[in-house]
Amino acid sequence: MKKISNINFSDKVALIRVDFNVPLDNNLTITDNSRIIGALDTINYVIKSGGKAVILSHLGRPDGKFESHFSLINIIPELSKLLNHKVEFLQNYLEKSAVEKIETSEPGSVFLLENMRFNKNEKLGCESFAKDIARLGNWYINDAFGTLHRDHASTSKIAAFFNNKKSIGFLVEKELLALKSVMKNTNRPVTAIIGGAKISGKIDVIRSLYNVVDNLIIGGGMAYSFIKALGGEVSRSLVEEDKLSLAKELVVEANNKNVNLLLPIDSVNGSEFSNDCLINNSDIYRIPKEFAGFDIGEKSIQLFCAAILKSKTIIWNGPMGVFEMSSFENGTKKVGFAVAEATKNGAFSLVGGGDSVAAIKTFGLTDSVSYVSTGGGAMLKYLEGKNLPGLCAIED
Repeated sequence: MKKISNINFSDKVALIRVDFNVPLDNNLTITDNSRIIGALDTINYVIKSGGKAVILSHLGRPDGKFESHFSLINIIPELSKLLNHKVEFLQNYLEKSAVEKIETSEPGSVFLLENMRFNKNEKLGCESFAKDIARLGNWYINDAFGTLHRDHASTSKIAAFFNNKKSIGFLVEKELLALKSVMKNTNRPVTAIIGGAKISGKIDVIRSLYNVVDNLIIGGGMAYSFIKALGGEVSRSLVEEDKLSLAKELVVEANNKNVNLLLPIDSVNGSEFSNDCLINNSDIYRIPKEFAGFDIGEKSIQLFCAAILKSKTIIWNGPMGVFEMSSFENGTKKVGFAVAEATKNGAFSLVGGGDSVAAIKTFGLTDSVSYVSTGGGAMLKYLEGKNLPGLCAIED
């Protein structure tokens, strides 16, 4: 697989697929520019070696049609500022004039195309759409780790039109190195922390992690399905009724694989989904009627943190509770500080997934972990041992 550090981009037009799926407030101001910052090294490398950069991305989930809130023109001011370079926006990039504009531009020029997902053929993985985009350049770079697991036109299908003129970018290279470090790491104990709302979507990764980890910590909404499956009374807590038998199977499999499966033992509960609701604390197996569990309790925090602090390798994907509400942030916050402390003591920590990344930013821990992944879904798929279409397309 080619790396761009081995390529001279002088006189080349590089199509760079990035992940600029960044959060915007109601004023269309970017509230977190970290994904843009992550792509800067690759863009700068191309233009500083005399090439032209044509940037492709998606933003949000428009249903195959234009939505002004999701237009990438909203990204131009921040991207221009961070690059310290003029960025030209190409809205109608499939028209012949777009090709001519790129061809007649000066070396070092930077173009940003309109949101790929405004065209329904992007998510359909349409080859003819991919071919039309490919006409804009003579080299393809995939630096969008967060979309490598998507079989979309601009992430996987487009690479077929560049033969051996395709490569990964610096960000994807760093992400893969971090993941390989975790999967091959012999520094034990290895602990995975899996949270979030539901078991579904994380079944395969849990089973895959059983072959790697010594400890698997389960938190967040998904924990209540495990507790109910084991006979607990979780009242109005989030439960996937159709996944209860599966939860039981995962408990048995952990035992068979000699993995220490750590489930919460107490819960912080609310009378409703609100920061100002009536709150109580209980044994997680006996949550009072009319209450729902929204965070792990102090005993669970102590149990989880003890395992984390003894670990030499840590993978974290998913919060321990509804950390966006101050009444239910404690579990996620304390686990985050334990991961930071273990890292300070020499552990390698990998954090991925939108909520986990948002949590460590909220609590000021971004620089206190070893690596923050830009793609939770892609990270999980990689940890499952599954092929990532965007990566396979570069390897072909």
